[in-house]
Amino acid sequence: MSGPTGLSERALGPDLARGFMLLFIALANSHYFIAGPAYFSGFPTTGSAVDRGAGLLISTLVDGRAFPMFGVLFGYGVAQIVRRQRETGNDWWSIRKLLWRRSLVLVVLGFLHAMLLYIGDILAAYGLLLFLGVWALRWKDRWLFVVAALVLLLTALPSGDTLAGSAEGPDPSMVPATFLGQFADRLTVQPFIAGLGWIGFVTPFLIGLWAGRRRILERPAEHIVLLRTTALLGLTIAILGALPISLVVGGVLARPSDHAVTILGPLHDATGVLGGLGYAALMVLIAHRSGDRPVTRAIAAVGQRSLTCYLSQSVVWAVVFTPYLLDLSDTLTTTTTALLAVATWLATVLLADRMRRTGYRGPFELLIRRITYQPRTTAATRSRNSGSLA
Repeated sequence: MSGPTGLSERALGPDLARGFMLLFIALANSHYFIAGPAYFSGFPTTGSAVDRGAGLLISTLVDGRAFPMFGVLFGYGVAQIVRRQRETGNDWWSIRKLLWRRSLVLVVLGFLHAMLLYIGDILAAYGLLLFLGVWALRWKDRWLFVVAALVLLLTALPSGDTLAGSAEGPDPSMVPATFLGQFADRLTVQPFIAGLGWIGFVTPFLIGLWAGRRRILERPAEHIVLLRTTALLGLTIAILGALPISLVVGGVLARPSDHAVTILGPLHDATGVLGGLGYAALMVLIAHRSGDRPVTRAIAAVGQRSLTCYLSQSVVWAVVFTPYLLDLSDTLTTTTTALLAVATWLATVLLADRMRRTGYRGPFELLIRRITYQPRTTAATRSRNSGSLA
């Protein structure tokens, strides 16, 4: 059985996109902890003009846009795994079992992550998506696009169940009062998040599978027109689709009626999927243009260790916002929380670059690979896939 791609063999573009994506994930996750008397779209409705401006930018450029980009890259990575396995002669059943092992690791790790650190975990949802998504591996291209389009249309239908239009503040499961009490709250919430959250990632996942089959993100020079068009159209549509909600967050427009929110909220989310595609294309174009420079290498190192860096962010949120720890939900504002998110991401860039320099993949990357690719074939394969640790 073929193992994972060695560090020296990885393409810069997808890793740079993953690394930069984690900045957006930090910004998207952290503002939901802020305490306030009233909320809209996950932001307190009170605050300074600077806070409202920060909220406007995050709502327009980040919320509902970061996780679809992750979905594209997740699907792309699955396509890469399939291609390597097929090239070494493995049959489809063996590949499915390998991916199911990977999905099981994500589900278990996501459950532990949600219980101990952050209830808004997405790992378990992606694990379920992968468990079901293996059946799409042999679909023809047109079916990937047809199903992706149908799911996107469904997510755009009017609905009141969207965070983009929510008037609720932090859930008790996010900011538990006691260590033992958090488990009771989170045990009822986590299955709901994992069991339904994967639906919103189906469209970018399927598009990522298609792109991975053609190695579009690995070979940008061969797909410049497609990447430029995707970046321009995807980000333009995403920004325009976000403005009805983000202008309310920024205090520019008055809060719309509940009926209008059921239309504008799904619009914000659905156009965010196209924004995720646009961001992925943009990051690959930047990697293609900038080349192998110290800054791009450092951010790409985060992408190579995205699981470890994602979980590291949650450690910060747990320490800073949990009531029985620092309990800064009442202290930090939209602006200062955004600064905390940026600082946290920069810390992971330094950490990941340090790992890159020593040839270390990252603890959680090694864990998921050791379980996914068992049994290993030879000692040589183990050495090649473990960097300098072998």
